Amino acid sequence: MLGQIETAEGAAAAEAIAATPGIDGVFVGPSDLAASMGVLGQQTHPDVIAAVHRAFDGVAATGKPVGVNAFDPQAAHAYAEAGASFLLVGADVALVARASY
Repeated sequence: MLGQIETAEGAAAAEAIAATPGIDGVFVGPSDLAASMGVLGQQTHPDVIAAVHRAFDGVAATGKPVGVNAFDPQAAHAYAEAGASFLLVGADVALVARASY
């Protein structure tokens, strides 16, 4: 089972979340994380990126995989280099929105 981190509080508690029995890995959602930090829509805001990295570090301390969504190619590459085990680079809502133009 994957846990999901989408708040600043969750990012700070990433190690404890990942260490929870039954959790096999953790997924970090920068979009909702940004909203929880008061920077709605700014997934690449420096504070959001720093919180994602804190979450990565916490999960890594447990030896479990951590993933993240990154719709921007540059952000995806940076997160891969920072230790993301898996990346989500698209979402159904984005695909539907693009197709509706």
